[in-house]
Amino acid sequence: MKVVEQIKGPIHDEMELFEKKFYESMSSKVALLNRITHYIVNRKGKQMRPMFVFLVAKMVSGGKVNMRTYRGASVIELIHTATLVHDDVVDDSNRRRGFFSINALWKNKIAVLVGDYLLSKGLLLSIDNDDFDLLKIISVAVREMSEGELLQIEKARKLDITESVYYEIIRQKTATLIAACCSLGACSVSPDSEEVEKMRKFGELIGMAFQIKDDLFDYTDGPIGKPTGIDLKEQKMTLPLIHVLNTVAEKDRRWLINSVKNHNKSKKRINEVIAFVKSNGGLDYAEKQMHKFQAEAMEILCQYPPSPYRDSLEMMVNYVIERKK
Repeated sequence: MKVVEQIKGPIHDEMELFEKKFYESMSSKVALLNRITHYIVNRKGKQMRPMFVFLVAKMVSGGKVNMRTYRGASVIELIHTATLVHDDVVDDSNRRRGFFSINALWKNKIAVLVGDYLLSKGLLLSIDNDDFDLLKIISVAVREMSEGELLQIEKARKLDITESVYYEIIRQKTATLIAACCSLGACSVSPDSEEVEKMRKFGELIGMAFQIKDDLFDYTDGPIGKPTGIDLKEQKMTLPLIHVLNTVAEKDRRWLINSVKNHNKSKKRINEVIAFVKSNGGLDYAEKQMHKFQAEAMEILCQYPPSPYRDSLEMMVNYVIERKK
């Protein structure tokens, strides 16, 4: 966590005030809801998304934030939390960051309603303050995330994903939310400026690198966030596998597809697939692509004058691809 604390340095006060405002933005007259939102707030993760909002806002404005920045960070966190609560229901998952998920403790019906509640709270926070430009950024992100998930499900059935379709899936599914955080940060302090689009692109590039890093964990030994081979077991097509499928002989390709389609429950077979993907350059290729996205993100940052906020964002870009889970 040391790196994350270092990144937070220049926005330490903002993050403290944000936590207070975020908790307030969840409050309800229903005791059950308050119990659940209290549980959510106390099990927060690294809070990367609000950190992006504040760091970008301060970098773009020369160190200033305003109430719109706080609202933007709260809205993105409310909506992100809503999608996580719904995801756990969809995936039938009992754990989230090592704790019980909402659906595990309070069952699916309550979890779906809590997700809906958080979503509406986020929308109303923007509408009540006339932050329609911020609301548009967030609404586009939610639409894209849903489309990305559905595109992935549609393609997973056939296992016929090309590299360009894969990039489209991860752009929508993962990168679009980080892109929204960065463009929100810029838009909160500098609406209608070219910074908004520039920062959206910056966030998208980080999001792409972030997801490829996640894909690589699937092929990494040891207890790293998620167990080895879990994407393969779930028939998720990730970049290392896609690259190898597109470069090996037809016989090997057929064996790979058959393994993922029909033998994805066999630990032995999954380990054979992992070894095959590694020895055929799948991981090296994915790493190369990840570093390419990282370099493009850094190029955008270099257009801004040096500042503690820029330094923190550079650390964030590096952290995304060097993290261990």
